[in-house]
Amino acid sequence: MSSAPFPDREAVAEKFASFGEGEQSFLKLLMENPVQDENLLEGLVLWLNRAAEARFLNSLKLSTIGEWIGHAAPQRLQIRLMEAARSSQHAAYLAFREGLTKSGGLARAYPKA
Repeated sequence: MSSAPFPDREAVAEKFASFGEGEQSFLKLLMENPVQDENLLEGLVLWLNRAAEARFLNSLKLSTIGEWIGHAAPQRLQIRLMEAARSSQHAAYLAFREGLTKSGGLARAYPKA
């Protein structure tokens, strides 16, 4: 089974950029389907790259979305989300990573022994 073409990374990045209640529902639905994992992660990275290139860095929004996705994402995505968050040293990625860490999603998915 191949990866579904819709939604593409552009559509996912737009959902993260807008991030209202409707977008949150869309992203939760997307996270329920393992076939869409690549599209979700590619869209997330595209959105983070756009935030890094923007003239104004909205670190509160980046942190809030990081915390939200850490709570909402299933266990299978937690490591990949953290890898995406750590893929750059830019302040946009740092703000997202702080929210993701604050959510405790990785610790819930993989508790310490």
